[in-house]
Amino acid sequence: MRYNELAPIPPSNPVPHADRLRLAVAAYLARFKGGSRDHHTHSDLRCYLAWCAERGLGPLAARRPHLELYIRWMQEVRRFKPSTVSRRFSVVAGFYRTCVIDGVLEHSPAEHVRRPAVPAESPTLGFTHLQFEALLTAARESANRNDFALVAMLGLLGLRIFEASSADIGDLGEEHGHRVLRVCGKGDKVVLVPLPPAVGRAIDRAIGTRTAGAILLNSHGGRMDGHAATRQLRSLAEMAGVRITRPHPHMLRHTFVICPAVSA
Repeated sequence: MRYNELAPIPPSNPVPHADRLRLAVAAYLARFKGGSRDHHTHSDLRCYLAWCAERGLGPLAARRPHLELYIRWMQEVRRFKPSTVSRRFSVVAGFYRTCVIDGVLEHSPAEHVRRPAVPAESPTLGFTHLQFEALLTAARESANRNDFALVAMLGLLGLRIFEASSADIGDLGEEHGHRVLRVCGKGDKVVLVPLPPAVGRAIDRAIGTRTAGAILLNSHGGRMDGHAATRQLRSLAEMAGVRITRPHPHMLRHTFVICPAVSA
């Protein structure tokens, strides 16, 4: 079911349950825009709706014990980190809060649900200088020409994965004699990021002869997303002999912050 598409309902007829849910989801997602909606809110809410569907549970009929079980499922089955569980449940809680505001529900079942404790400081660590050098070398030598651009854009520019994956060829330009990349970040804030020569070469290699479309492509020729980027990074880490537990793209952003510039 595509919950963000509304079916026309005659005003004289009661709204069917499926359309009440579709309307509620569309109303909640409409509160967000850009990358926040596409890369986090929509994905996290879809995860909860899929969990409900697998158990034959109508999301609008859920009660507090169901949400407690959803949290336990994320912790014990999916083994998400506390920060991920907290973020995903915040989306669910926000959805039910919107349902109350819109009069779809009288009370939110997310109230009084115990959430996992999240450290005040981010536990994410970056790669060491030598590990990052090894990743760059493996990415440069990879047969997949998107690998070098992925590592360079995240590790040498400090982009978030959704910023890198949403970048198009048309976002490349020149400003005051320097090559730049137009990046749409959180809150739809647009900035021009200067491209160091190494990153420019990596992007040119990924683009090849293409004149339009996404800069980073997945193995099927479509736009790369966070899941595809994670798979590519873990493959590169294995090729480079980087022994680290479950590497993920955000670690490259942390590497950009904590490591000095590395020549590629």
